[in-house]
Amino acid sequence: PVAATCDWLPQDDDGWSFYEEHQSRAGANGTGPGSLMDPLEDPVPGLGTYEDFNTIDWVREKSKDRDRHREVRNSRRSTAALLHSISDAFSGWLLMLLVGLMAGALAGGIDIAAHWLTDMKEGICLDGFWFSHEHCCWKSSETTFKDRDRCPQWQTWGELITGTSEGAFSYILNYLIYIVWALFFAFLAVTLVRAFAPYACGSGIPEIKTILSGFIIRGYLGKWTLITKTVTLVLAVSSGLSLGKEGPLVHVACCCANILCHLFTKYRKNEAKRREVLSAAAAVGVSVAFGAPIGGVLFSLEEVSYYFPLKTLWRSFFAALVAAFTLRSINPFGNSRLVLFYVEFHAPWHLVELVPFIFLGIFGGLWGALFIKANIAWCRIRKTTRLGRYPIVEVLAVTAVTALVAYPNSYTRMSGAELISELFNDCSLLDSSQLCGYLQVGRPDRPAGPGLFTALWQLALALLFKMLITVVTFGMKVPSGLFIPSMAVGAIAGRLLGVGMEQLAYYNHDGLIFKGWCTPEADCITPGLYAMVGAAACLGGVTRMTVSLVVIMFELTGGLEYIVPLMAAAMTSKWVADAFGREGIYEAHIRLNGYPFLEPKEEFEHSSLAVDVMRPRRSDPPLAVLTQDSMTVGGVEALVESTRYSGFPVVVSQESPRLVGFVLRRDLLISIDNARKRQDGVVGASLVVFSEHPPAQAPDGPPPLRLRGIMDLSPFTVTDHTPMDITVDIFRKLGLRQCLVTHNGRLLGIITKKDILKHMAQIANRDPDSILFN
Repeated sequence: PVAATCDWLPQDDDGWSFYEEHQSRAGANGTGPGSLMDPLEDPVPGLGTYEDFNTIDWVREKSKDRDRHREVRNSRRSTAALLHSISDAFSGWLLMLLVGLMAGALAGGIDIAAHWLTDMKEGICLDGFWFSHEHCCWKSSETTFKDRDRCPQWQTWGELITGTSEGAFSYILNYLIYIVWALFFAFLAVTLVRAFAPYACGSGIPEIKTILSGFIIRGYLGKWTLITKTVTLVLAVSSGLSLGKEGPLVHVACCCANILCHLFTKYRKNEAKRREVLSAAAAVGVSVAFGAPIGGVLFSLEEVSYYFPLKTLWRSFFAALVAAFTLRSINPFGNSRLVLFYVEFHAPWHLVELVPFIFLGIFGGLWGALFIKANIAWCRIRKTTRLGRYPIVEVLAVTAVTALVAYPNSYTRMSGAELISELFNDCSLLDSSQLCGYLQVGRPDRPAGPGLFTALWQLALALLFKMLITVVTFGMKVPSGLFIPSMAVGAIAGRLLGVGMEQLAYYNHDGLIFKGWCTPEADCITPGLYAMVGAAACLGGVTRMTVSLVVIMFELTGGLEYIVPLMAAAMTSKWVADAFGREGIYEAHIRLNGYPFLEPKEEFEHSSLAVDVMRPRRSDPPLAVLTQDSMTVGGVEALVESTRYSGFPVVVSQESPRLVGFVLRRDLLISIDNARKRQDGVVGASLVVFSEHPPAQAPDGPPPLRLRGIMDLSPFTVTDHTPMDITVDIFRKLGLRQCLVTHNGRLLGIITKKDILKHMAQIANRDPDSILFN
C-alpha cells in the first residue's frame, strides 16, 4: 500500500498480523533440486517473486544467479550460444554505460534548469527569457570584468516595471515578486509530488540504503518517481528553500539504473544482481552531483551500500567516469570545469593552523549532533500531529518565511552553491565581493575595511538563519538534499573564523604564535581555506562520512594540497558527533520510519542467546508447521487460512518435529491453485507430499500433490544456545530473512530479521513496535 506521504506506513498495519504476513514471504526457497512444481513440466508463474514491503533472500538470489551462469557457460556449443555467452558477459558493462549517460544527461539538465529558474525570481533577460543571468551577461559587449554580473540586457523585475533600479518602490516590487515566484515554485513542487509520486519527496538516501540492504519498496525507483523527482527537484531548489539537489541526485541515478535493469533479463529477474547495479548508481549520483567520480565510488562503499563485491567496485568506477564525462560535455556550469567550487589558494597552510581547523571540526560535530536531534524531533512532531496532514500548507509556510527573511540579506538570497562558491573564494584585485572589502586590496597584509565588517555581520545572521531553517526544511514533502545546506553552515562558520585569524595575524605579526611564519610581506592566512574545512566538518558531523567526504571535498574544489586539514576536521567532527549518538542523519531517518535495516557499523554487545529472541515465546501458541507426508490439500488450506504467517517449516510429523525444510505461504497457495486448475484429480482430500517417495495410498483415492520442488531443503538453522551476536552477524553477512532454531535436530522456533531489530530496540530502551515493515 502506498500512502501519500514520505513515511509510507501501511494502511492495514495491525501489528503482528501485518508483520507475519510480510515477514517470510520471500524466504529461501528453490535451492533444492527439482522443478518448481513436480506435477508440471513448465514453471509456475509467480513462484519465487517478492511482494511489496518484503525483504529479499540474498542466499537464494545468489544461488539462482550461479545456476544461470553455469547454464550459460555450459551451453557454448553453437555460434548462437557463444554470442549469447559474450552478450551476457558484457551486459553489465553496457548497463553501466547507459546508467552513466542517462544520469549525467539528467543532472546536466537539472543544473541548467535550476540555475535559470533561480535567476528568474530576480529578473529577466531581454535578449531571451530562457537565458540565466550569467548567460545573458556573457553575450553582452558592455559588461566590465569588475561588474561582470551587471549588463543592460538583464533587468530586475522592479527595473522592468518602474524603469529604474533605484528607490524604495523598485526594491519592494523586487521583494514581492521574489516571494511570489518562490511560493509558486514550492507550490508546484509539493503538488506534483503529492499528485503523481509520493515517493519523490525527501532526500531518498535513507530509502536507497534500506533498498540496498534487501528491502523492496515497489514504485520507489519507478519511472513516475524519476520524472516527478527530476521536475520537482528543479522547482524545490529554485524556490530558495534551504535544501540541495545533491542527495536527491543519488535517488535519480538509482531510478535510472532500476528502469534500465528491465532491458537485461539477468538483472530484471534477480533482485541481488539488481542491487549491485543500484550500488554503482549511487556512486554515479554523487559523481554527477559534485563532479567527484572517485568520491562517488567511495561514498557508495562507505555510506550507502550493504553488499559491495569487487566487481561492483570496478563497474561503479566505470559508471561514475561515464557520468562525469557526460556532465563535462554538457558543461552546465559554463566554466569548462567539472568541479563545482574550483579554488586557487596561493598561500600554504601552517602547522599551527591545525588548532583552528580542529576547532572547526568540534563545531561541525556539535552542529551535526544538534541538527540530527532537532530534525528528528521535528519530523516526529510532523508524523504524530495534524501538521503531517497538511504538507502543502507546511511547504508554503516554510517557503514564505524563507523568502521573507532571505531576500534582504544577499548571502541568504543567493543559492546554496553560489554562497559556498563565494565563501571558498580567495580575494584578488578584481574581486567586487563585500568579503573582499579590505582597506589595502592586493597587498599581502590586509586590514579589514567597513565593507568586510558589513559582510561579517550579514554572514553571522545568515549562519543563524541557515541553522534554524534547515532543521524544518529537511524531510518536507518536496525533494530535499542535505549536502549543500550543511556545507553552507560550515563554510560560513569557517569564513568567519578565517577572517578572524587573518586579522589576528595582521595586528599581531610579532606575537608568539605568528612570529616567524607570518611577516608583513607574506599573505599567511587564507580565509577561503577555513570555509572549505568548515564545510567538510559540518557535512561530516551530519552524515558521519570520513574517507569519502575528504575525497569528495578535494575533488570538489581541486585543492589537493589541503587533504591534511580536511582529514583533521572530518575526524574531529565524527568523534565529537559520535559522543552524542552513533547515528548519522540517514540512519536516524531509517529508524524514524521503521525500516527493517540492520546497521552493519553497529556492534551487538548484549549477551543474550537465540532462545531469548526466537518465537514462539512461552506464552505464545505453538509454531504452525507442515508435515512432510501426512496433510491433505484441505488441511494445508485450512492452516494457511487460519494463520497470517508467510512461511511454514516442514517437519517429519507432529510427534517427531525433526526439520525437513521451509515453504513460503505464497508459493504454497500458487502451487495448490495451479494444480487444481491444471492437474486432474486434485481435491481437498489429496495428500500433500514434500518427501521424495510418497507413502502408499488406497488405489481408489485421489492422486497425491507433490510439492517437494517448492521447498527449501537447506534452510538456515542455529541452535537454541547460539549467542545472539553471532546470529546477528549471520543475518548481516548472509542477508537472511529468517533463521530456524533447533535443539538436537528438533524444531523449536524461528528468528526473523524483525525479531532481531525489535530485540536491539528493547536493549537500547527504544519502542520495539517502531519497526514497522519486513
